[in-house]
Amino acid sequence: MVLKNLIKGHEDFRKFNFPRIESELKELVEHGQRPEVMFIGCSDSRVTPDLMLNTRPGDMFILRNVGNFVPPFKHDEDFHGSAAAIEYAIAVLKVKHIIICGHSHCGACKSLYEEIPSNDSFIHVKTWLNLGKQAKERTLKNKKFNTEEEMYRATERNSIRHQLDNLLTYPDIVRLLKTGELQIHGWYYDIESGNMDFYDKENDSFKPLKDMIL
Repeated sequence: MVLKNLIKGHEDFRKFNFPRIESELKELVEHGQRPEVMFIGCSDSRVTPDLMLNTRPGDMFILRNVGNFVPPFKHDEDFHGSAAAIEYAIAVLKVKHIIICGHSHCGACKSLYEEIPSNDSFIHVKTWLNLGKQAKERTLKNKKFNTEEEMYRATERNSIRHQLDNLLTYPDIVRLLKTGELQIHGWYYDIESGNMDFYDKENDSFKPLKDMIL
């Protein structure tokens, strides 16, 4: 039934939506993509960047992974999918903004407080979650929560802070920030309300996105 819905959805897309964007897509094919924004979001099925931000084809170069985590820069020949996407965005596409977008009820952040089995079924997940340890440590250190749910919400926001720090381990990002050719942002999406907040680094707090000074 699920696949039937997807097939029907594609039929509806071809009939109703594609004709409205056909000329845009042809232009993007002819001239190539030129997004000014890289969006790093979670793979969570409830996080829908194009719906959340009402974007068009070609507006954003999107990277999604477990927990919207950013691995620190590492100079070796291993397979670094997220790092490769970041490098491509800044070196080839020359994006002007990188947005790390966390969200409420993030399974990755909640998993930081759970015991992950040490077997082949979770070997990569367990390693990947190490990228959230600093967020957990900061949350437990501050202890500004009364319930587990408050703790998870705090962890989700602290993770955004630390993933922004991880972006600063990339030499080209640091260079472009200094020249003003790039800006990095931390946003937080609340699934229940649809609201989006941005991270104000100067005040170390999250504020409504509509109040962001451009």
